[in-house]
Amino acid sequence: MVKHLVFWNLKEEAFGNNKATNALLIKKKLEDLNGQIEGLIKLEVGIDFLKQEGSYDLALYAEFETRNALSFYQDHPKHKEVQQFVKVVRTDRCSVDFEV
Repeated sequence: MVKHLVFWNLKEEAFGNNKATNALLIKKKLEDLNGQIEGLIKLEVGIDFLKQEGSYDLALYAEFETRNALSFYQDHPKHKEVQQFVKVVRTDRCSVDFEV
């Protein structure tokens, strides 16, 4: 199994929405991918509530059957569509992928 973690900081405003609205849109768009992409076991998105120094605004946690499944997800048109939205509204991104 592969675990995929991504963290984002968001712009204060993008697409005419504030940060909180865009965070909710990203959460919905990504979580809607559950059951839509082969090899994706589960995907969750959380919005940070503490807002401490060093915190990120949004986190994604996903599980995939294999490394190939993760690659398939990353290249999948449904993921690419969400990715284009996220690229416009984010300021920072970091990620970690590991096998268990």
